[in-house]
Amino acid sequence: MGLRTWLKPRIQEWVMASMNDLRPETVALASGEVLEVGFGTALNVPYYGDGVRTVTGLDPMPTEGIAKIDARIAAAGFPVERAVLRADGELPFDAGRFDSIVTTWTLCSIPDTSAALREMRRVLKPGGQYVFIEHGRSDTPGTARWQDRINPLWRRLADGCNINRPIDEVVEKGGFRLRSMDRFRGDGPAILAALYRGVAERD
Repeated sequence: MGLRTWLKPRIQEWVMASMNDLRPETVALASGEVLEVGFGTALNVPYYGDGVRTVTGLDPMPTEGIAKIDARIAAAGFPVERAVLRADGELPFDAGRFDSIVTTWTLCSIPDTSAALREMRRVLKPGGQYVFIEHGRSDTPGTARWQDRINPLWRRLADGCNINRPIDEVVEKGGFRLRSMDRFRGDGPAILAALYRGVAERD
């Protein structure tokens, strides 16, 4: 195992745990057979509700064998399966397989969001729901201009993360209809704190 492979999940765990208080309101909406895209270090697992039967976690970052993550998954009250895959390739699941899809701070870093969302739409059952909380483009013009200026450097420093994607537009262009959308300011610098919490369905 290379140093980067060893470090990345541990750094991600430390950084992303700071958003744990924002997870329950989104993650608890999922039910049935769940696909979580951008599973990361399994930080969402404790917040899934009683209506969840299984979770399939998709992420290009391998995490098997990291004790803290393995223990979090083992403590879940439902089966959790991890798949080390990119989201913007063809997903190895039948059409209409999942009742719910979840992303949390994920759409910022997928290289081809259109391809990923098309596949997410394909594997979501008719009548299923896609629930998400993401950071993205600010609705304050001055902040958005700074996001555009800084994004090229930020993307290189932050492993492909983009800070200026208009998440509502990205989701709709991917073939989903927004049922609800809440935009609000989170903690931290304004260029990183424009949050989108939503529920969408297949268009």
